[in-house]
Amino acid sequence: MKEHERGCVIEISGDAELAKKLKAIGIHPGRQVTKRTPKGYNGPITIEVMGSKVALGRGMAKKISVKVSCGMLMLTGNPNVGKSVVFSRLTGLDVISSNYPGTTVSYTSGSAVLGGEHFAVIDVPGAYSLSPANKAEEAAAKMILEDGKELLVHVLDSTNLERNLFFALELMGLGTPMIILLNKSDIARRRGIGIDAAKLEAALKIKVIPFVATTGEGLTTLNDAVRLFRAGGLPRHDAPPASADEKWRLIGKLAAQCQTISHKHPSLLEGLEDFTSRPSTGIPFAFAAMIAVFLAVRTTGETLITYVLDPLFNHIYIPALEKASGFLHLSGIMKALLLGSSMKPMEDFGLLNTGLYIPLVSVMPYLAAFYLVLGFMEDLGYLPRLSVLLDSVMHKLGLHGYGTIPLMLGLGCKVPAILAVRVLENRRERVIATALTLAAAPCMPQSAMILSILAPYPIRYTAAVFIALAATGAAAGLALNRILKGETPEIFIEIPPYQIPSLAVLWSKTWLRLKNFLVEAVPMILAGVLIINLLGITGVLSALTEMFKYPVTHFLGLPADTVSVMTLGFLRKDVSIAMLIPFGLGPGQLVVASVFLTLYLPCLGAFMVTIRELGLKDSLGVFVLNFCTAALLAAALNLLV
Repeated sequence: MKEHERGCVIEISGDAELAKKLKAIGIHPGRQVTKRTPKGYNGPITIEVMGSKVALGRGMAKKISVKVSCGMLMLTGNPNVGKSVVFSRLTGLDVISSNYPGTTVSYTSGSAVLGGEHFAVIDVPGAYSLSPANKAEEAAAKMILEDGKELLVHVLDSTNLERNLFFALELMGLGTPMIILLNKSDIARRRGIGIDAAKLEAALKIKVIPFVATTGEGLTTLNDAVRLFRAGGLPRHDAPPASADEKWRLIGKLAAQCQTISHKHPSLLEGLEDFTSRPSTGIPFAFAAMIAVFLAVRTTGETLITYVLDPLFNHIYIPALEKASGFLHLSGIMKALLLGSSMKPMEDFGLLNTGLYIPLVSVMPYLAAFYLVLGFMEDLGYLPRLSVLLDSVMHKLGLHGYGTIPLMLGLGCKVPAILAVRVLENRRERVIATALTLAAAPCMPQSAMILSILAPYPIRYTAAVFIALAATGAAAGLALNRILKGETPEIFIEIPPYQIPSLAVLWSKTWLRLKNFLVEAVPMILAGVLIINLLGITGVLSALTEMFKYPVTHFLGLPADTVSVMTLGFLRKDVSIAMLIPFGLGPGQLVVASVFLTLYLPCLGAFMVTIRELGLKDSLGVFVLNFCTAALLAAALNLLV
């Protein structure tokens, strides 16, 4: 058992005298005990039983068999109340992200020590009611109504008390012990909103705690409340009114009794909220912000690759891999699969060099930088405003405003962008968003290479590439919006107040997302590298190269030798674009090749993740659409430029 873990004694081995001695102090099969000895301590084991602490010699303790158990605590609340920040404050980095069974709705779980005991903590997706209006609320309602939870910790936004109380009253009807956290109490105070927690607690007969998740204010009181819960001392709340109208009438009375509002001048953040929400100023600000994000992520990613990760990989890992290969005497098919024909990454499809270089060196630096920026904009409260500003445009493409998030991610790297389509509500939206993400704009490394190879020529050639790609994405969205049956859902999203993000929480969120990438995407990329390698070894890849020589030379106007570069493009798009330089192509040919290489297939990482997220059938449909579009557009550009 770990410190603070709780369990049930199931057996005591040894003689009858020992069992008798232990029973005299309350330790016997069926009794709940809690370990209090810290990790690494080699002295006697201290346990807590029936409220008293008992020290046992280690030999005696080994004879007591305990089945470890811990209580389940659910964090509930409306969207944008800071529930995930509360979760991060309680659990730190010890978290797991999962999908609710049968859905693409994700939730996080972890463990925390509260009131001196271990709890499994589940961050339930945000919901406004137990009557679901979307997939996330449906998953949330099912999770809340399932058996097994011991305690609900319901998070309210102190700046929106009345609206938040409706869901709280619904949860009161379940009869589960409950604690309410008045989160964002600091923001409420700055806005002149005062909430009398003691009055609200007395009215609801539920423990109410003012809380600030970003600083930890209220955490000690929460610990005391959980300890009180374990002792059976939490107040027992009454059943709430049955009808929605009666609930709202009660909420009105509670707000009048417990909440006071005084006038305060708008703060800098409130002024920024208004500035970034008005279309006249918000849209120019959004474009400026996206350019800043693009430059920041590109600079950070390229710096990490050039000065840190690539040197580490090539000067430390690869030499070590070479020595290990010599020591193990790798040869034949095993060497071909693990190392390829060259030890240098990206020159062949070896599992241990190229297979690891793609996700860890090529993708992850951009991913880490983008997740930091994305987390900052999420915690600040900017993304909902961006979604609202762009909703009208996105509706024409078959998505509502929230579809801007995967598209924005795609400017950095396609892998996290495709993972982000999970936030969309139905299959139709996810297919359209994936097709748009893969077609509308090259990822950051590709953009850098396109700018580099076309820099010596007039700007119109560079503009031709990006305009062609943007037009293709728009056309794909318009076409899929007509082809795929169904309607685009109306946007329904809360716009939260701005707040200063917590660096600790931001890092925790970024690490969780990176960990998900390592667990979910990296195995798929490795599997893809292995499959491509097997195709190369068996000669299938060479046959495909020979097959495509004729259309490449006759329809695209490119040299036959560039087919090999297009094969490499499936592995690494930016490298394949850079490898066009030795062929001595003219600016028009570079435009054609850049557009085709960007569109014809996603890179290996994006390819495998798309299959994982959309399934094989929908993924193949998106890939075929992209390939046909790439061929037609490149052939047309061959005639025009």
